Order: sequence, then structure tokens, then C-alpha cells
Amino acid sequence: MWPLDPSRKEVLGFAVSCRVLTLVLQAVFNAIIPDHRAEAFSPPRLAPSGSADQLVEGLLGGLSHWDAEHFLFIAEHGYLYEHNFAFFPGFPLVLLLGAELLRPLWGLLNLRSCLLISVALLNSLFSALAALALHDLGCLVLRCPRQASYGALLFCLSPANVFLTAGYSEALFALLTFSAMGQLERGHSWTSGLLFAMATGVRSNGLVNIGFLIHSQCQGFFSSLMVHNALRQLLKLMGSVFLSVFTLGLPFALFQYYAYTQFCLPGSAHPIPQPLLQLAVDQGYRTAEGNKPPWCSWGLPLIYSYIQDVYWNVGFLRYFELKQVPNFLLAAPMAILVAWATWTYVTTHPWLFLTLGMQRSKNKKTLEKPEPGFLSPRVFVYLVHAAALLLFGSLCMHVQVLTRFLCSSTPIVYWFSAHLLLDQEPLLKSLEAVPGKPPAGDPPPGQKVPRNSIMGLLYNWKTCSLVTRCVLGYFVTYWLLGLLLHCNWLPWT
Repeated sequence: MWPLDPSRKEVLGFAVSCRVLTLVLQAVFNAIIPDHRAEAFSPPRLAPSGSADQLVEGLLGGLSHWDAEHFLFIAEHGYLYEHNFAFFPGFPLVLLLGAELLRPLWGLLNLRSCLLISVALLNSLFSALAALALHDLGCLVLRCPRQASYGALLFCLSPANVFLTAGYSEALFALLTFSAMGQLERGHSWTSGLLFAMATGVRSNGLVNIGFLIHSQCQGFFSSLMVHNALRQLLKLMGSVFLSVFTLGLPFALFQYYAYTQFCLPGSAHPIPQPLLQLAVDQGYRTAEGNKPPWCSWGLPLIYSYIQDVYWNVGFLRYFELKQVPNFLLAAPMAILVAWATWTYVTTHPWLFLTLGMQRSKNKKTLEKPEPGFLSPRVFVYLVHAAALLLFGSLCMHVQVLTRFLCSSTPIVYWFSAHLLLDQEPLLKSLEAVPGKPPAGDPPPGQKVPRNSIMGLLYNWKTCSLVTRCVLGYFVTYWLLGLLLHCNWLPWT
């Protein structure tokens, strides 16, 4: 996908190492810590389970908890229950493809075991490729190889680590989103639009990415306004915006239409095995074989909005309750990080925000050679995207998911963290401009700097600055704590 220069090799090697360590630790934690009895979706196993299946469950069972059960259930049985439609089909389809590639093992393993193996292999692959895509995007936008490299290395230590390996769609979404952003930076708008559309088929918040395409098209419109016919350029802009909205909205619309055919049109429902039908009766799950749900009679029958409202109680300020204070505290570090990034950028480029990024600077020389790094004017649209996600996630979502929501959707989390490390950490200032090379001169006494600079900071923890300790302490703590809790059915982000 990209030529593996030394910095990319460093990122890829660290990403693979982190994924392997994650798989090992989740197996260990799942084995030595008793599972918590959580009130979560837990369907019965229909296929017989042999000794090989039990071995797979013992090694990879920690990857199948909480929402991962929904994705595995959908991949194995399809969309049988109404609340299953909260989970988009892109990831289950990929899991089925992975299970198909494991067809030689079908005589030894049941389908669920093959799906679990697919989760472990595919999400490890997607996470590693997403790190490379983030590195590629950072090089294009930041024009600072060190920040791009450090940002990608921090992605490997993401606070949402467990969700990038478990049976969740975050890893695939991050890969598609970062790749689409990179293609747009290269001017490949068609390829970018296709990747963004695929991301929308994986997670609903992919719809927000339409802003990147519209912003890029508006920039092209204003830059050519003084050269070409204004009316012609305006019509071209309107056509491009319509096509972008249509392309990114199509996967969402098709998924909603499929749900409508299953629940609102007679004779479309698939037969449900008796044990799963009994589960629906016991737990109160709605199936397509029952009465029509109320959303079928809406002017715009969107099952996704209905599920978020009725099943998850998602809505504006609904989560602002005293009992949710622990969840707000859990999400606070990520919220503070993105809010800090937004404030830093806005106070540095107030004019850029007043002009919505259409006019990057009053100074022509600065426009031709923008400042490299996180404070570059090229970061504007990514910063606005991150701020919008933070605002929506804080006010309208279950706030504890804010960490994985932002970590898999925006590069700002990693770029700003890399900016802080480079700005505040004296040890990093002793390195050469090209990552992957040894430091220029000898490091201070008692310090050692390995090839991976982020690991070098961890090795020299006691001599690091306070900002470095806060940033890396947050990343590593959530990286480990998420594994420990999530893999044993304990609530996490």
C-alpha cells in the first residue's frame, strides 16, 4: 500500500507487536480473572461445540464480549432482532468473508469459532494498516515526519486499544476513514468518496465525514472563482456536493430500507430457530414475525433513530444524570485532550476559523509555505471534525463511549498528543529530524533512547516531563485497563 521507509517500518513493527501483546494479555486476563455476570446480550449457542471450539473460546473468548456479541451474532444468524439494526453490516460481512477463508477448518470448528478467529486476525490486520494510513495522512497534512511518526506510534497505544482488537468495528472504520482522508489530501476525490462510503457502511458516524468532501469542494470553488465563470463553477459545486451526499448516504439508506422490508412489509421475515425465538420471548426482543413496530408508520421510517431512542435512550442531554458521573469521569481525559487541542488551534489561528478555512492566511508567503506540524492551516478541517464529534458525543451519546468514538474517528487525538510530546519533552528534542535514526550525540546520563522513540520515553519515565507522563500515562493505563475489564465482562468505555 505504501513504500516501507524506516519510519513506516517502525510504525508497522510497533503496531504488530502491540496487537500480538493484546491478544496474549486478553487470553491471560480472561483465564485468570472470573467473568462478571453482566446483563448483556448473550444468545444461546446453536451449533455443537467440540474440544477445538472450546480451545478457541478459551484463547479468544475475551474478544467476544459486550457489543462484540452482537456483531458475531449478526454474522452467524443475520439481523433477527430489532435491536440488531443498531450495528451496521460492514463489519459482519467482513467477518463472514474471513470465516469463508477459513473453510478448510470448518470440519474441525463451528462457525462461531471461525468468526472469532476472523476477529482476531482481521482486526489485528486492520489496526496495523490503520496505523500506516495514519502515518501516511500525517506526512501529507502535517508536513512534519516526526509528528506523523509519533502520532502513528501513539495510535498503536490507543486508549481504545481493546476495541481495535475485539469484535468491534472500530479498527475497520479507522482504516477506511484514515485512508479516505489520505486519498482526499492527494486529490483523489473519487477514491476518497468510495472509502468514506464504505466507512459509512461500517459505522453511522461515517456520515459526518461528508464535511471533508464538501470542504474540499468549497476550497476548489473559491480558488477557481476568479479564473472561471462563476455560475458554471457554482453549478459544478452544487453537483459535486449532491453527489457526495448521495454517495456517503447510500449505504445508510440501503440499510434502513432493508430493515423496512424485514419489519414493515408482510412475508419478508426470515424463519428464526426456536431457541433464538424463545430468547426473544424471554428477553422481550422484537422480531419481524410480531406486530409492526411504530417506526414503520413514520413519514421517514428510520429504524436506527428508533433503536437509539427506545433501546439505548440516546438523545440530547439524556445522559446528564447524577448516577452517570463515573462515566463522565471515565471519558474526561479524552474530552479534555480534544478540547485542549481545539483551544490551542483556535487561539493560534482565529482568522482561519472566521473564514472557515477558505482563506488560510492574510499573508501570501505564509499561504505558500504553511507552518508544519499540528498548528498547520491544513489541520483546520480535521480539528473542526474532531470538535464536532466531541460536542455531539458529550451532549447526545452515552458519554463513556466517547473514548473509542474519537480514537477511531479522528487523527487529532494522536496528532495533538504528538505535538505536546515534541513541544514539552526535552528527550525528544535530542533526536534528529528523521525518526528511526539514533539521536544526534549522546543522551543525558541515565537515559537510553531505543529505535522506537515512544518506547524510549517509557523506558526513561522518571526523567520525562509532566506533560509526557500525563499523555503516555493516560494512553498506557487505558490500553491495559481496557483489556483487563472488557475481557471479563466488566464495563468499560
